[in-house]
Amino acid sequence: MLDIILLIVAILIILLTLLQSGKSEGMSGAFTGGSGLNLFTNVKERGPEKIIANATLVLGFVFFALVIAINLVH
Repeated sequence: MLDIILLIVAILIILLTLLQSGKSEGMSGAFTGGSGLNLFTNVKERGPEKIIANATLVLGFVFFALVIAINLVH
């Protein structure tokens, strides 16, 4: 049962990650050192972006807890 829940959570994490908008210039900016790639800037999400980001974070914690629970049960 926990395995099925883990699979569903993993699929939801993948879908929510794909729904998030990019916050940098993309791969070219990462390799060329573009000014848009600064990991320490304060980027605030608003509206649906914030909901998606928070849901991804929560599902990440749920995924982590499920993996630990499955390992403890087996």
